[in-house]
Amino acid sequence: MKKNSPYDIVKHLMMTEKSALLKEQNQYAFRVAVDATKLEVAAAVQEIYGVKVKSVNILNFMGKLKRAGRSPIPGRRASWKKAVVTLAEGSIDLA
Repeated sequence: MKKNSPYDIVKHLMMTEKSALLKEQNQYAFRVAVDATKLEVAAAVQEIYGVKVKSVNILNFMGKLKRAGRSPIPGRRASWKKAVVTLAEGSIDLA
């Protein structure tokens, strides 16, 4: 997939209970493109939000096998990727 803009790399800011706890440690969780790298995510977050990124951790999630109705043939949900971005001290609050 060709990534033209930072908005193609960073899909959205994730607001969950766990990400609310991470916020206290100056960390934010983003759903990102499946083929995005740590460097691409850091550059995209810096450009979109105008903050200084200290580090990026990436987690890959495999899509679950699911059945549809009584069909014996399972389908699969889409796989996705999450990035936990740590901001440098003195950066502006994102949310």
